[in-house]
Amino acid sequence: MLEQLVSQRTVKEWYTIAEVAQILGRAEFTVREWCRLGRVYASKRECGRGRAKEWIISHEELTRLQNEGLLPL
Repeated sequence: MLEQLVSQRTVKEWYTIAEVAQILGRAEFTVREWCRLGRVYASKRECGRGRAKEWIISHEELTRLQNEGLLPL
């Protein structure tokens, strides 16, 4: 069922933490920690919430994460 939803979803170049968490069935906090710890390749971009930047994950990294799992520490 989840794979059907993912395949129906429009492929995007970049995904937010909330989108990745929903696709993977994980909490946003968990995905954010993976980014912070370097367990996934992620970038930070400017957002409208002051000086804080938000994490974004590329489509290629999301695919790698689904196929291969987390990067080692």
